Amino acid sequence: MESIKPNITLDAKGLACPMPIVKTKKAMNELKAGLVLEVQATDKGSKADIKAWADNTGHQYLGTLEDGDVLKHYVRKSSIEETFEKKHPNVATNEELEKKLTEGGNIVVLDVREVAEFAFNHIPNAISIPIGELESRLHELNKDDEIFVICRTGSRSDLAAQRLAENKFTKVINVVPGMSQWPGETTGINN
Repeated sequence: MESIKPNITLDAKGLACPMPIVKTKKAMNELKAGLVLEVQATDKGSKADIKAWADNTGHQYLGTLEDGDVLKHYVRKSSIEETFEKKHPNVATNEELEKKLTEGGNIVVLDVREVAEFAFNHIPNAISIPIGELESRLHELNKDDEIFVICRTGSRSDLAAQRLAENKFTKVINVVPGMSQWPGETTGINN
């Protein structure tokens, strides 16, 4: 598994509530959408605080890793594209994909979330190609495979499904609502 490489690292060590949140909010305001912020904190309450703050502001709390006394929180800044209307015509629900996986269907699950998102939680045997790398990594996929594309909410996967279809992939299905509500088996760094 690849190590997590955040786009920005914020040092909030030694600070008590509410300062880790105050500094996180300021850093997120300066971060481009879609990028990942690592917040390093020593306040044990920061885990619940940062998760709640991310949920309330629409950003994505990815998870926390402990490194000695330091908590490393990972938060992804939500992007405007995630609110765009879905356009790819072939769509499957989470439950439909889960049924296909349970039946042992010969399918490919393509996860187009960022590496940090994938590292913390993903469907077993899914292929990770972040949407920003998709164009340069199309050769890794077989145009004849049935490809179920998944992300956090179905927005990035919709864009990826459109890109695949534009590149002559014929059996592409966008999965909605995606990993944010995935009911099936997952794996990741912490499990």
